[in-house]
Amino acid sequence: MDIINNILILTGSPHKHGTSSLLADEFEHGAVRSGNSVKRFDTAFLNINCCMGCGACRNNSNFCTKKDDFDDIKNFLLNADVVVFVTPIYYFSMSAQLKMTIDRFHSISKELQKNPKKSLLIMTAASPDKSVANALILHYKTMIKYLGWEDVGILLAKDSPTREKIEQSNYPFQARKLGEILA
Repeated sequence: MDIINNILILTGSPHKHGTSSLLADEFEHGAVRSGNSVKRFDTAFLNINCCMGCGACRNNSNFCTKKDDFDDIKNFLLNADVVVFVTPIYYFSMSAQLKMTIDRFHSISKELQKNPKKSLLIMTAASPDKSVANALILHYKTMIKYLGWEDVGILLAKDSPTREKIEQSNYPFQARKLGEILA
C-alpha cells in the first residue's frame, strides 16, 4: 500500500488512557489503515520548554535557544502533510502541554507558512454544552488561517467526562472515520 499522507498527531492530555487519548488512538488506527504514515507525539510526556519570546529564532535563522524534545517534533512538523491536534478541553481551552508545544511553532512559523498543510482538531469535554469549545475552536481557526493551512475537520466529543462514557458513545467511531477519510 502506498503512503498517501504524512500525518503528525500532537496530543495534549496528561492521561495516557484518557478520553482524548482514546480518540487519538482511534484516529491513528483509521489513518494507518488507509495507508497513511503517522507519527504521534504525546506532548504531556515530553520535555518541552515554553517559548520565552526572546526573538533569538528571528535573529538566528529559526534557531531556537531551547534544546528539548521540540527538536524531534520540528522535523516531523515541517514534513507533515496533515497535522492533527488532540486535546481535552481544560477551562475553555486546550491543555497547557499542547499549548506550550504550539507556542514553539513561533520559531519555524515562516517555514510552516511556506508549506501549506491540512489540519484537524479533536477535543474532548466533560461538559454536555458544546459552547465550552468555542474559544478553542476560534483559537484553532485563527492559528491555521495565520499558517495558511486547510481545516479538514473538527470533532468535539462533548459530554465525555470518563473513558467509560466515551467508549459507549459514537465518538471513537467518528475519530477513526476522520483518520480513514484522509486517503
